[in-house]
Amino acid sequence: MKNIKALQLLFVCLVTVVCFTANAQPFAEEIAAFKKADAVKFPPKNAILFVGSSSFRMWTNVQDDFPGYTIINRGFGGSSLPDMIRYINDIIVPYQPKQIVIYCGDNDLAASDTVTAQMVVDRFKTLFTGIRKRLGNVPVAYVSIKPSPSRVKLMPKMMQANNMIKDYLTKKNKAAFIDVYHAMVDADNKPMPDIFKEDNLHMNAKGYAIWQKTIEPYLLK
Repeated sequence: MKNIKALQLLFVCLVTVVCFTANAQPFAEEIAAFKKADAVKFPPKNAILFVGSSSFRMWTNVQDDFPGYTIINRGFGGSSLPDMIRYINDIIVPYQPKQIVIYCGDNDLAASDTVTAQMVVDRFKTLFTGIRKRLGNVPVAYVSIKPSPSRVKLMPKMMQANNMIKDYLTKKNKAAFIDVYHAMVDADNKPMPDIFKEDNLHMNAKGYAIWQKTIEPYLLK
């Protein structure tokens, strides 16, 4: 009987773990890691917050690339705009940044052919509105969706979304649109192959050098 009860208890525990895992929010472990790091040493307030998907997450030397600024990097996973919205109170609000720089939207379009440029724009508007409701008129800069060799078929949607987000931000106070898209294509409007890693999606040092040069004029001193 004891063995049967032990097995039953073990089964219940396993089911609980499986259910918890299934119900866990995407990227929960990465968000938890940010919180753990913050608990050890909380970043300074009034810094510039870089937040978004893996193009920011993999920019591990972003602080070195902007030596005259205090940067907090909270890029995570292969996140999309719904993930940013979900974690707005975890990875944006607590830092009380003086400026927020966002890169996200690339993965939204890649997730499904059913995702349209308008859907990406609507998601961004939700994120932008959520930020302004919580942090007032904090300056926000959006880095355009980048082209990449592995997602060439998405480039028309990318350009459409970029243009609509740019139009949206031009009507907002303390908001900027940073166009990295056109700095990353050649004369034939194709992504420059030598600025990407072997996966043809993420940038190498040459790609990040383009971003550094393009983004820096928009950063607040």
